[in-house]
Amino acid sequence: MTRHDVVAVTGLGVRCAAGASPTALWERLLEGRSATSLHTFDEEGTVVRPAGHVPDFDPTGYLTPKEIRRTDRSVQLALCAATDAVRDAGGLAAPPVRRAVVTGTGYGGVITQENGIGHPTALYAPRLMHNAGAYWISARHDITGPGFTLSTACASGTHAVGEALQMIRAGGADVVVAGGHESPLTPTTALAFGRAGAMATGCEDPAGASRPFDAGRRGFVLAEAAAFLVLERLDAARARGARIHATLDGYGRTSDAHHLTAPHPDGTGARACMELALADAGTRADAVAHVNAHGTGTDLNDVAEARAVNAVFGTAAVPVTAPKSVTGHPLGAAGALEAVIAVLSVREGLAPPTANLTDPDPRCALDVVTGQPRKLPDGPVISNSFAFGGHNACVVFASSNG
Repeated sequence: MTRHDVVAVTGLGVRCAAGASPTALWERLLEGRSATSLHTFDEEGTVVRPAGHVPDFDPTGYLTPKEIRRTDRSVQLALCAATDAVRDAGGLAAPPVRRAVVTGTGYGGVITQENGIGHPTALYAPRLMHNAGAYWISARHDITGPGFTLSTACASGTHAVGEALQMIRAGGADVVVAGGHESPLTPTTALAFGRAGAMATGCEDPAGASRPFDAGRRGFVLAEAAAFLVLERLDAARARGARIHATLDGYGRTSDAHHLTAPHPDGTGARACMELALADAGTRADAVAHVNAHGTGTDLNDVAEARAVNAVFGTAAVPVTAPKSVTGHPLGAAGALEAVIAVLSVREGLAPPTANLTDPDPRCALDVVTGQPRKLPDGPVISNSFAFGGHNACVVFASSNG
């Protein structure tokens, strides 16, 4: 990989339970304090669960009243986060036809779908589409190059970022807005995951409900979020004097081909995915400074990921953080949100602590960062996403000074 091939991250934007900006999100992460709270999913108040709900979300500064009526909440979150990322980048420094957008979402307009059952309106179909976010972002930012949406469950956001990297490397675009969005806080979604045994349902301590790698875990905490990155070639970003948060150096993707919802118990697909991402980045495992874990707080996923991390890096050989302990799990947006967190870790040289880890599961022999942020040595950060369907995706970020 030559420096001409290196791709820079020049813009970041987020909307999530832990913050409405990368700065607010980072501050909350460094506190190690969960942002999940009790959420009432239905009007009758019979479905109450811990959740990562975006507080006081108001899209009126980004969308007109007409546009708000025409969009699902997930798309509203996406357009706000993507617009912030474009502004952070100082605009999209390429002709419209050389711009691209890649979005990821697992469920699309699920709020629209649930509310529209039995009485769909004329706006039902366009609000429901998985690719609606890609349309609205391209229309808002005059992106006439490639635009598409990936849906690989909880790996969707990471796949979007990784495929954007490949697009720039291949010369298909000069600048790409890439990320994920999800707003799945509906009664049916909550009941379905709860009945499947995957979702934390206890209400006595909602802030303590998301417990990755803890022996007392009870499942993931459903959340909503949107996160986007602006990516462009490093040499072009430097030529225009852009602020460079980090570089995106590597991308790996594999499939378990094992089970529809359960990971391979030995983490073989996850291990191969991390190894491919590191090879793509041209870096050795012992050079990695930090692992941003998928860390859902479900028994099967935590144990499989721990085995995979240990197989790649050695037992407890690299510090690990599980941000879903703070943000909750926004499904298809999770990988993009954690890609932003990984970029911030590289830029700031810190690993944020994992919340709620009080009784480490002995089957997860990891060096999980807890309590206080940990200063990191120079080196890349890898961010993992492992999804239903056996879809695995990993991305590697590094300092632009490397």
